[in-house]
Amino acid sequence: MENVVKAVTEKTLFSRTTSIQKHIHTDPETLWSILVDGEKYTKWNSTITHFDGQIKKGATIRLKSYLDEKRTFKLKVKELIEGEKLVWGDGMGKRTFDLKANDSGTLFSMSEKIGGPFFPLFAKMIPSFDEAFEKFVNDLENEAIAIEIKN
Repeated sequence: MENVVKAVTEKTLFSRTTSIQKHIHTDPETLWSILVDGEKYTKWNSTITHFDGQIKKGATIRLKSYLDEKRTFKLKVKELIEGEKLVWGDGMGKRTFDLKANDSGTLFSMSEKIGGPFFPLFAKMIPSFDEAFEKFVNDLENEAIAIEIKN
């Protein structure tokens, strides 16, 4: 039976935060290897249509999402704690990935906060991230399963 989870979005006047958590029955090392291999993002991740760059601290990555294929997001890798945490973002927001090992696998968490003083002016133009987060986490789990089957 699939471990189905839903994303949650909290809104304030000046920001929006979307979060999701899912227990994935694999070790953090497997998930980490998937998350930091930018070259393969478009192969396993149905939410990313283009990815360019290396995921290492201080590096700049460029990606396109199916939510807005005309826009290329230029993001800086702000934090990278091997096997535990990855943060990338720009001046408008940041996305955080967290991995926590437990007895039967890994608790994977992802959140993105966007906002700022001008957020109310364009908030309605930004699509909901809920479906994209749910797809991302399910794609990540499916890729981890595929890797384990190969090994």
